Amino acid sequence: MLEALQPKVALILADKEIDTTEKLQAICDLLQENVAYYDWVGFYFKNGDKDELKLGPYAGAPTDHTIIPFGKGICGQVAVSNQNFVVPDVQAQDNYIACSITVKAEIVVPLFVNGKNIGQIDIDSNTADPFSEADERFLEYINAKVAEIL
Repeated sequence: MLEALQPKVALILADKEIDTTEKLQAICDLLQENVAYYDWVGFYFKNGDKDELKLGPYAGAPTDHTIIPFGKGICGQVAVSNQNFVVPDVQAQDNYIACSITVKAEIVVPLFVNGKNIGQIDIDSNTADPFSEADERFLEYINAKVAEIL
């Protein structure tokens, strides 16, 4: 199912009629609407020269977490580690920022442009332990494609 979405992501990113923000929003919407366990999908980007992330386009419930300091929460840890972070059970994480009481799992994959971590894609799920290696590879594909337009 995830692989079937790859051509749709490529089409969105190739669309000359919409700007980058609209493309990222369309990707968030596509993923949230088509992957049953992707309940919140969003991009965070490094906020200028600050050691913090700023929320970009997202699909799902509104969040208060529009700015996340490096090192704080799962997203903040990925900003420092430059590594994918899959959290099967958010309750088991000491450094977790709760976005919603319904969130049970999270996956965050860094987005690199010219070898530099400039942001990430963040997925929250209301399903316990739903993420597999296929999700990691799929999100890495999305970020590689997004990097080409940034």
